[in-house]
Amino acid sequence: MPTERITIRDIAEKAGVSAGTVDRVLHNRPNVSKKALEKVNKALEEMKYEPNAYASALANSRRYDFFCLMPKHESEAYWEEVEQGQKKCCDVRRDFHVHVTFKYYKRNDIESFKEQYEKILEATPDGVVMVPTKLDYTKQFTDQLHSRNIPFIMLDSYLPDLRPLAFYGQDSFASGYFAAKMLMLIAHEEKEIMLMKQTLDGIHVASKQQDNREVGFRHYMKDHFPDVQIHVLDLPYLSTRKLYTQLLEDYFEKHPNTHHCITLNSKAHLVGDFLLKTNRRNVQIMGYDMVEKNARCVRNGSISFLIAQHGYQQGYYSVDALVRAIILKKDVTPVNYMPIEILSKENVDFYRRTQI
Repeated sequence: MPTERITIRDIAEKAGVSAGTVDRVLHNRPNVSKKALEKVNKALEEMKYEPNAYASALANSRRYDFFCLMPKHESEAYWEEVEQGQKKCCDVRRDFHVHVTFKYYKRNDIESFKEQYEKILEATPDGVVMVPTKLDYTKQFTDQLHSRNIPFIMLDSYLPDLRPLAFYGQDSFASGYFAAKMLMLIAHEEKEIMLMKQTLDGIHVASKQQDNREVGFRHYMKDHFPDVQIHVLDLPYLSTRKLYTQLLEDYFEKHPNTHHCITLNSKAHLVGDFLLKTNRRNVQIMGYDMVEKNARCVRNGSISFLIAQHGYQQGYYSVDALVRAIILKKDVTPVNYMPIEILSKENVDFYRRTQI
């Protein structure tokens, strides 16, 4: 008999005891004789009964504290979309008393990452969602999580050797390869393109995910357009619009034959806004993430394409995976690749960031 069809009355009839006795056994309540307990347990075993994890979790009034560790970010940024998804999951799963606390580390600042993960460990969380930094330093954190039997989910970068409970994000190599292919559909006659990257204190600001995208991007270019020259333009991660304008003016003065640009991060609007301001209608950029600043440039024609990562869904599913694994005792799929979707002027307004 399937578990979901087994009722307390079924068990009582099988064991030859009252329904009240079965209820007390199932909920570990007192006043059950040894003989009655043996009868009920025998019936449960013969009927292959498994308790309803969902109902049991609802009956449990304890609070579950999850933490999310991610880079510091501005409003209207990709990571804000991830946060919104995580908060939505907490709201949907509120009957299980789920709460998420956010901790933020500075990009390319290992001490900041360490400081924040130590605060998380001090709080003894039930589960963690993290955006990893460099492998060695991330491993210091995940080793401690494993030693304390705290499950964790990874976003953005998949590091299988660290044994996360699950990963949510794009296949970064495939994503970069796809981005190059889409770019060259419109730039196939060009002799040069610009790859915009960002730096902080002279160091490129890029996650492992972005690094892998670049590997995929360059792999496609080498295989299919080996003669196209790729110029790298470094823009400071934290700077002023005035400096961005000057750096871009200098670039296009030096490279007047650049008509197509790409960035593998969410900051395509830095170039897109410049192109609109200077009325360079013969230049376009392609980038990632459906943040509003990017969407505005797509609508106005300075960004040709955006690749969407479904950050809201990643955030929602990451918290929900912890709920299913920790509270409902369900298995979760370890690797969850998000779809690689391309947005243009014609469909950008149909993209639903908050759809689950």
